[in-house]
Amino acid sequence: MHGWTDYFHQRDLARFWSDRGCAFHALYLRKYGRSLRDGQTPGYVDDLRAYDEDIDAALAAIAADGGAAPSGPLVLMGHSTGGLVASLWAARHPGRVRALVLNSPWLEAHGSALVRTTTTPVLEQLARRRPRTALRLPAVDHYWRTLSDQADGEWELDPRWRPRFSFPVRAGWLRAVVAGQQTVARGLDLDCPALVLTSARSVISPRWNERMRSADCVLDVTTMAQRALDLGPRVTVNRFEGALHDVLLSPARIRAAVYSAMDQWAQAYVFGSAAVAVPVLDPPGADPSPGEATTPAAAPPYRRSRRA
Repeated sequence: MHGWTDYFHQRDLARFWSDRGCAFHALYLRKYGRSLRDGQTPGYVDDLRAYDEDIDAALAAIAADGGAAPSGPLVLMGHSTGGLVASLWAARHPGRVRALVLNSPWLEAHGSALVRTTTTPVLEQLARRRPRTALRLPAVDHYWRTLSDQADGEWELDPRWRPRFSFPVRAGWLRAVVAGQQTVARGLDLDCPALVLTSARSVISPRWNERMRSADCVLDVTTMAQRALDLGPRVTVNRFEGALHDVLLSPARIRAAVYSAMDQWAQAYVFGSAAVAVPVLDPPGADPSPGEATTPAAAPPYRRSRRA
């Protein structure tokens, strides 16, 4: 699942999973990409739970197309806002997800939870009265500039679905995002392992900075990494020096490192064999059970390797 003001175009990502035997599918959420219709408010929903219908419909379509059944092994991957949506869906559907892969997920407000907490009352009031009001935010194209082959990037972007400037940020949509982040902050206790991929640093400013070419210029990665620990008990956070907000759209050398790390994690948590039972060891000094042998087993004889 893509992020805000975004759509799927990462063919290398599709090949990565397909080469490993997966049936890969990209989902255009309502009012994004190929799902966007004339006259719609791009990207707008007033409750992130509305995307449950999109995900359920996608799983049904996959099953009808001969893919894995919706109840079968499922790996959800989401970028930015899509990472938040994927996390919340997995929490509401325990047992459905084999693993979760989050590419710079928007799990917390810029800076800290304090920012979210202090702005929520004002946002709540505006969203209740005029949910479709577009907020007056600085119009910057920094992220687009790092990506587009029409600027400093290497990617051909469709201006209909990934315009130079962001879709209008509306009060009702932002309230829905903040509500989702509050849910994450309370702890999701996911029953599946999660991999979180981020840049090593953020450079966020209303003015262009050359360091944005090698950093996340959209979200605060430090806050993101800290909040990721509230997803559940099995969270792996990988941070990559020089990566962009979408780490899989970073320069080739960095992308290679990201794919390598994702492959290593997937081999353990997605494609790994059945778990081997781990013996429960007695604590040091514990008395053996009645009738249990007290003499340690003899160590096997030492044999020097011919290669030594």
